[in-house]
Amino acid sequence: MKKRLIAPRKFIKPTFPYLVEKKRDGGEFTAEEVRFIVESILDKEMPDFQQAAWLMAVFFQNMSAQETAVYAEEMMLSGEVIDLSRFTRPKVDKYSTGGVGDKTSLVLGPLAAASGVLMPTMNGPDEDYGIRNLTKLSAIPGFKADASLKDFQEQLNSVGCCMVEKHHEIAPVDEILYQLRQKTGTIPSIPLITGSALSRKLAAGAEGLVVDVKWGNGAFVTDLEQAKLLARSITRVGRSMKRRCVALVTDMNQPLGGAVGTALEIKEAIELLKGEGPEDLKILVLKLGMEIVRLAGVAGSTLSAKQTVQRHLEDGSALEKFKEMVEAQGGNSAYIENPDKFKTAKYVRKLPAPKRGYVHAINSGMIAWGVKVLSTNKKGVIDHSCGVTEIKKIGTQVKQGEPLMMIHYNDEARLESSLEYLKSAFRLAPKRPAIPELVVERVA
Repeated sequence: MKKRLIAPRKFIKPTFPYLVEKKRDGGEFTAEEVRFIVESILDKEMPDFQQAAWLMAVFFQNMSAQETAVYAEEMMLSGEVIDLSRFTRPKVDKYSTGGVGDKTSLVLGPLAAASGVLMPTMNGPDEDYGIRNLTKLSAIPGFKADASLKDFQEQLNSVGCCMVEKHHEIAPVDEILYQLRQKTGTIPSIPLITGSALSRKLAAGAEGLVVDVKWGNGAFVTDLEQAKLLARSITRVGRSMKRRCVALVTDMNQPLGGAVGTALEIKEAIELLKGEGPEDLKILVLKLGMEIVRLAGVAGSTLSAKQTVQRHLEDGSALEKFKEMVEAQGGNSAYIENPDKFKTAKYVRKLPAPKRGYVHAINSGMIAWGVKVLSTNKKGVIDHSCGVTEIKKIGTQVKQGEPLMMIHYNDEARLESSLEYLKSAFRLAPKRPAIPELVVERVA
């Protein structure tokens, strides 16, 4: 008896209203339907208003891990996918949801390169909160954040790290949808963030991904449980796409480090690359750096990973890689060798504590807004010398009149406007508060 051949089922294109209604009512898309949605957005066949309705339906009804994996893969395949297989070194990137004063990415790229790991970083708009890392790097004279796909790969091969704007040919559907998510209030959607992050990072050539999900008043994710769900979503979907992923959930209810402001943060990053700098940033760089070298297979044990990271920070090899990266992207590395070359603000004044007590809480978002007002003129041009330093941490005891931070500024009018935010950022109390844990959870 002959086996009866069954013809493959033909995919019948659904209507866009049907797809919106299906997700609105809690249905799960098939792989073909997800592919059809992504292709329709890329080909400009799905109108903006129906894309917006679909995003809102996903926001309220979510997507399963399987749906999200297909969504991430289809967005990745909507543009160029960089093949770095000819380079024998492991390729691991870092994704962060961004936070105030977070300059760890500026350190981790050169640190990974010094450790023998390629870090192919293309920055998306969702990876920074307040001041983008590429905006910070623009404080270095001559630094260029744009690169062709060819130059990107050549720099990775020669230097080991690269930090540039996401190329328009990488995950173009993600770029379209992110702009729409900003307009529709759907940025915080966990499956949409997961698909966006993985599609970009994997299309840029990463084999593995270390994720830093920040939560708190100085991050996009303000709820701890949501941050944990996002960390689990990215690692789970990443593994289903056969990529190695590990995530840390970290606290962002106070600024990282002691400085917020473009050039001021670059200076702090240089300190970190010398094995110095604020304690909280040193701890986080060490934790994330260890995850990178372990995920890449460069270090087998926790102790070996710690020793590898510390060695490259202390012997100057990570700092040397940072200089190489800056030079490769047109920047003047003399500013890295001598940070005193950065232009300084004309005036520096303290923000005095209004009373005696302990720093009980800090609104990092208010500090970010204050620095933005302080450093940006009416035309949107950033003054790289402006910002704040020496930020007092939660749990620090202060006397009345003692500085809560030092403010660097050039314009009195902008200072007065920024003080409204900076003054309201601190809350003092008579009793010492519990110090928040920097790393809340590890997901692997």
